[in-house]
Amino acid sequence: MTNTSTRPHFDRQLNALRDEILLLGSRVQEELKLALDALAALNLDKAREVYAADRMVNKARFDIEERCFSLIVTQQPAARDLRVIMAAMHMIVDLERMGDQAKGIAKAIPQLMNDLAQPLPELKEMGELVGSMLRQALLAYAHANADLARAVARQDDQVDALYRRVFAAMMEQMATSGSARKAEAAYELLRVARELERFGDLAANVAERTVYLVTGSLDEFNTDQTPVS
Repeated sequence: MTNTSTRPHFDRQLNALRDEILLLGSRVQEELKLALDALAALNLDKAREVYAADRMVNKARFDIEERCFSLIVTQQPAARDLRVIMAAMHMIVDLERMGDQAKGIAKAIPQLMNDLAQPLPELKEMGELVGSMLRQALLAYAHANADLARAVARQDDQVDALYRRVFAAMMEQMATSGSARKAEAAYELLRVARELERFGDLAANVAERTVYLVTGSLDEFNTDQTPVS
């Protein structure tokens, strides 16, 4: 267990861990922005930038994971501190997965360029919403603000509603397109929507971890069948 004489040093290490997670989150925000810009412009060069950004996100995630393991092994943290570290480990997994969702958007760009598909306005709205959710989730984490974190988690319902609209529109388009190329384009747009919907889920997860960090409980989020991953 952490000795009181080493407490200030350990607190500095925990603060450094928080700062590294916030930096990782900012990298994921930038990766999402690159992906959305590439989608809006159907720009293959920008899509390639997403892949480079994702490699940085992946490396940062594993660096932070190593720091967490080191803190557990060398500091023997008390229960409260262990909760901080375990919440951090969950968050970095979710943040890395958000990067994967952004990369998934970039993967769709070449096919959409070939078919000259025009992204739906709902996709732009979804992108702006999930980007805002991540930004607010990171702010809630930085300031240990459980109320803001709860508000972020609730926004996921809006993302799901937008996804349902895109799903219905793309299903109709695929059924009535009359050509394989148009059907394929509709499918790619639906896949982009799914990546954004999953990004929103993961942003909500980060927010829920902040609630757990502050309150020690996730019970308020366990009203449906989807556990925090």
